[in-house]
Amino acid sequence: MKVVSFNKALIVFVGFLLMNLILISCGGDETSSSQASSSATESNMPYAGGKMIYQKTCITCHQADGKGMQGIYPPLAGSDYLLADKYRAIKQVLKGSMNKITVNGANYQGVMTPQGLNDSDVAQVLNYVYHSFGNNGFTVTSADVKAVKDTIK
Repeated sequence: MKVVSFNKALIVFVGFLLMNLILISCGGDETSSSQASSSATESNMPYAGGKMIYQKTCITCHQADGKGMQGIYPPLAGSDYLLADKYRAIKQVLKGSMNKITVNGANYQGVMTPQGLNDSDVAQVLNYVYHSFGNNGFTVTSADVKAVKDTIK
């Protein structure tokens, strides 16, 4: 039974690595953060910068509609787990997670890698998620992100 669990976890992990390789090959560059910030100002949409970051960083796993992939990557849309604790969400974006979690009564075992975003980008993408996909969640500031970062150093 443990061999089957290990094999399943290995398959999930390898799939995750392949998806990340696909994302990397799409040609994202390090200027996306500043472009996302200026785009938010230019379009006058409050979460446009976060949406651009989501599209470059999160969409492969959590999908365009925020519904995730059953059993592997949890939904962000209407997620009781996400909406319960913004500091936990910030920590997961910063540090990643390999823990099994339960979201809306379903178990998820996917691996989330640390996203390597700066404080402003973490705040922007979480604000986009917290105010998209039918969510009416928290507001996250760069100061919130820094406070969490200071506790995990």
